[in-house]
Amino acid sequence: MRYRCCFLVVVCLLASCSSSSESPEQVQAGASLLAGPWEICTRTAVSLGVSLVQESPPTPLIAPMAPSAGGMVFSVDDGVRGSEPWVSNGTPGAGTRLLKELIPGAVGSHPTWFTTVGSRVFFAADDPVAGRELFVTDGTTGGTRLVKDIWPGAVGSFPNEPFAFNGLLYFAAGDATHGRELWRSDGTSAGTFMVEDLEPGIEDSSPYRLTLGGDGSLYFLTSYRGVLTMLMRSNGGPGAVEVFQTPSDQDFQLPLVPVGSKLFFAVSVSHSGGAMLMVTDGGAPPVMLRQFGMVGAMAGVGGRLLFSAALGMGSHDMELWRSDGTVSGTVLVEDILPGPTGSNPDHFTVLGNRLFFAADNGTHGVEPWDSDTTAVKTRLFGDLELGAGSSFPDELTTVDNLFFFSAAIRNRGAEPWVSNGVRITTVSLTEIAPGPLDSFPRSFTRSGQNVFFTAQDNTGVRFLYALPIVPVGGCPP
Repeated sequence: MRYRCCFLVVVCLLASCSSSSESPEQVQAGASLLAGPWEICTRTAVSLGVSLVQESPPTPLIAPMAPSAGGMVFSVDDGVRGSEPWVSNGTPGAGTRLLKELIPGAVGSHPTWFTTVGSRVFFAADDPVAGRELFVTDGTTGGTRLVKDIWPGAVGSFPNEPFAFNGLLYFAAGDATHGRELWRSDGTSAGTFMVEDLEPGIEDSSPYRLTLGGDGSLYFLTSYRGVLTMLMRSNGGPGAVEVFQTPSDQDFQLPLVPVGSKLFFAVSVSHSGGAMLMVTDGGAPPVMLRQFGMVGAMAGVGGRLLFSAALGMGSHDMELWRSDGTVSGTVLVEDILPGPTGSNPDHFTVLGNRLFFAADNGTHGVEPWDSDTTAVKTRLFGDLELGAGSSFPDELTTVDNLFFFSAAIRNRGAEPWVSNGVRITTVSLTEIAPGPLDSFPRSFTRSGQNVFFTAQDNTGVRFLYALPIVPVGGCPP
């Protein structure tokens, strides 16, 4: 019993236990630090000694790394060979190495758009003969190769917007005959071909934001000569059907969010400055649920959509709303900060049937909250920076049964934290930039028994880190 008390006190200090009126959730005596399919045995991540080449500013639409059978695949410029694909098994030294030098010398192949399909990773990279084309790797040097010269010659098809669907890669690419259209690949040259010329001839349809709908269909956006933006629905083959169109100056807000068989999306209304929340069920004609002054983050939770929105035109009173896909079922969940300012719910991630997000109730500052879509269970998850100060939770990312995020508390800058959704076992990892310096961790991604992420050390250089995780019960006594 004495051991249990000490354990709870230490964790409570690390997590700055919630000051809400609700009692903190308890853990059993002798329980692992984090329970579930995965657990962590240490709070110290290992620096792998390399810096990833990432988009600047970073965007969640372009993942800087992706897991393969051979390990995590990413891009590194080592100052000698330019930007090339690398691979890591989560250990420094020989465990983190150049995968393949696609263009010998200092020029580099500049790989990007890493996307996992099965046990392989597809990516776009430069080739000295074929130009910028599609590559694939299984995480080994021998298994890293050009898939196909889609636009023959050195011009390059510039593949982008990759997405895994039904065991294949779907992506946008261009050639001299069809313009920029939807393609698919199984990783072989013969199995890489255009799905459909949606805008016949050399005009581009430029498909983007590919999304798996809850009805099992592939949804994506296309452009018609810069005048219209269209939402399309496909089974993965020819015959994509237009679901909805809007003038390009009243464009779709991203992302498209599947919930059950429904797909929710928001469309800007340029003349009024607002946004319409829309839903389609199985590709049926979309229904407008409500017009808002502004729509922010969105996520599907427990069969409903949770989203951040401000009701009035020109209003900044962003609060948490929900929708079941009907007009009458699109309602405010909780006015977390009453008045015109709004609590600004943001940085959504879903763990189980709960949404975790950052919000400010005017008393505790910007802190992590959670919600099961009901008002009674929309609550402050933890007051990490006690009182009116803010921990500014950011980069909330679910990795299997855990979620990782960045947060700052007194005398500690923005550092990595991890939670299994229980307040008392939400803990900070060992500081990467000690003291008040910020490490700004981001891009949390699992490969094998490691969670990889990037963070700045005390010199301000951003390196790749790996935190070991093990199946539950795998931690030593």
